[in-house]
Amino acid sequence: MTGWRHDFHLHPELGFEEYQTSSKVADLLTDFGLSVHRGIGGTGIVGILENGKSTRSIGLRADMDALPIEETGNCSYSSQQKGVMHACGHDGHTSMLLGAAKYLADNKSFEGRVVFIFQPNEEHGLGASAMIEAGLFERFDVDDVYGIHNIPGMPVGTFAMRTGPITASESLFEIKINAQGGHAALPHMGVDAIIVGTEIVQSLQTIVSRKLNPSLNGVVSVTEFITDGKRNVLPGSAILKGDARALSTEVNETIEARIRQIVAGISSAHGVKTEVQYDTLFPSVINTSTPVIAAHRAASKIVGPKEVDNECEPKLFSEDFAHMAATKPGCFVLMGNGIQGVNAKPLHSSDYDFNDEALSYGSSFWVQLVEQELSRSIE
Repeated sequence: MTGWRHDFHLHPELGFEEYQTSSKVADLLTDFGLSVHRGIGGTGIVGILENGKSTRSIGLRADMDALPIEETGNCSYSSQQKGVMHACGHDGHTSMLLGAAKYLADNKSFEGRVVFIFQPNEEHGLGASAMIEAGLFERFDVDDVYGIHNIPGMPVGTFAMRTGPITASESLFEIKINAQGGHAALPHMGVDAIIVGTEIVQSLQTIVSRKLNPSLNGVVSVTEFITDGKRNVLPGSAILKGDARALSTEVNETIEARIRQIVAGISSAHGVKTEVQYDTLFPSVINTSTPVIAAHRAASKIVGPKEVDNECEPKLFSEDFAHMAATKPGCFVLMGNGIQGVNAKPLHSSDYDFNDEALSYGSSFWVQLVEQELSRSIE
């Protein structure tokens, strides 16, 4: 698994461009003896392993894509692709699932069917939907589906999960302001788009602090402020771009409604025209109770119950696994990546690295989950 992981890290590929990665995954699965299906939703791969007569089926998902980040770490297997690196640990996720596939293929220690899902383009929230739209669960039906992600700052050998929302939705918004530009010395003759935009930015910060129930979580961040102004020219137009996070559809809808309300009110007060675009790219991952119980049991068997938190705090990052968990009963599991050095660097950092020590824990969890849920004693 370490060798596979380092090779994936050396040759990272962006979403829907995972040609070398998916080819290697498919070739390895074929060598292990699985039935392999290529090109599911673009570069997605599905491997099927069956044993016995049970009709029970379980889906295990790993993501394969890298990020458009220039690696600054100095590991011996640093990215050879300029401006692209595995800064989120998908190289590790893929290798762990491959390790589980090999072990289960060699030992046949289960009764039923395992569907190994290797997903493209998780980072932009497009890969899961692409695979589902390509007939993933119609062609390879599963009773439950599971995903896993490493978490820097969590000790290696620990796991976490929870019933209900475990990661947030992500929505991108864009606000266009059409005002009246003019001379910087004659502001009364126009409407300064910067003043209008600044009022909007300030007011958006009241959504979470004053418009949401304090017991609910949400984040609203303006990340770009673009104008056509110059040194002595007041801008006539401005574009605000930003990012919103929520742990429920209700909160996400409230954030959108409040953004539109605030923009409409401020634009009316200044007599300018505005447009608001709000697109939810990632829904929240909602874990189902029965798969969570199963994941908790399997992880506890591997590392002991004290090292497993089955009521963890939800995370405000987003995950494309949400689409799969919305289609089938599912559980998204968090796994420790380490608390020191490059293994504790934040996800998407240019000097982050997946912890090779975590490979055996993740792969063992997958195997234990399959053997537990597809037990020979269960028909």
